[in-house]
Amino acid sequence: MIVNPKRGLLFLIQTSFKPLLILFIWDMLVVIGYKIFNLHWFDQSALPTALIGSVLVLFMNFRNNTAYNRWWEARIHWGSVTNNCRSFARQCMSILDSKPELIYAMAGYAYSLSYHLRGKNSLTSYNVKKILPHSIQTYIKNQRNQPNGILVQIGYMVTQESRQKNIDGALHSQIDRILSDLANAQGALERIKNTPLSIQFSTLPRLLSEVICIILPFSMVDTLGWITPLGSALVGFLFLALDRIGNDLQDPFDESPHSLPMLTMSRSIEIDLLEQINQYSQRPIPSINGIQW
Repeated sequence: MIVNPKRGLLFLIQTSFKPLLILFIWDMLVVIGYKIFNLHWFDQSALPTALIGSVLVLFMNFRNNTAYNRWWEARIHWGSVTNNCRSFARQCMSILDSKPELIYAMAGYAYSLSYHLRGKNSLTSYNVKKILPHSIQTYIKNQRNQPNGILVQIGYMVTQESRQKNIDGALHSQIDRILSDLANAQGALERIKNTPLSIQFSTLPRLLSEVICIILPFSMVDTLGWITPLGSALVGFLFLALDRIGNDLQDPFDESPHSLPMLTMSRSIEIDLLEQINQYSQRPIPSINGIQW
């Protein structure tokens, strides 16, 4: 996630530079053809451009709102994961009278979930292997949904500990409710991951943006003359930028600068949990070049 506004603007300009350069060259060719080679048919009505542009803006607005809602919903559910992990640690300290293995397992769960949402095997990550108890690593080794396997093992460990300490069933159910809330949040995150935005929302805005960039100079060349490339490039940049923003927000879990900073949030969860058992081995992950990963 880009946290530096200047970095975000620079990234947008960098990603749009190549298509803008192509657009500028195309605009110059249209102007040269109209001014030097007297190709007067290059001067076309602005009506088609205005109609297509109006429809495209409405379509992009709907698509971008939908993409942002997906991104923001994912962030809300990650907030739920964070809060429930902290609540679980508090319950372990107050009800189970501290159980370090459970704290380690829950911290490892957050990391495992972040790698799972990116389609990776969490056991190949140092962050997971260093903190997740070995018994749980062995249990989830061949499982497709490793975070779910961790929750199952945590639930089993909580049940064992409750029986050994003769903890009242009502207190046990409080901890089990937290695990259920974590499972619900994970399921919501997986739903977002496994249900991508419709292909029409991915391809149609880009196609229409390219079409309008091609016909744009024909509606400007008579009015703007030699400065047509500047006006056309500016308008084209707005359409390309809107399309780019929507594409960047479609998948909140990919490894782009625009995705959720899941590694940073997982590290924060680890720090918060381990502090409850007086361990301070990790530091928050700083942003790199204005990007939080």
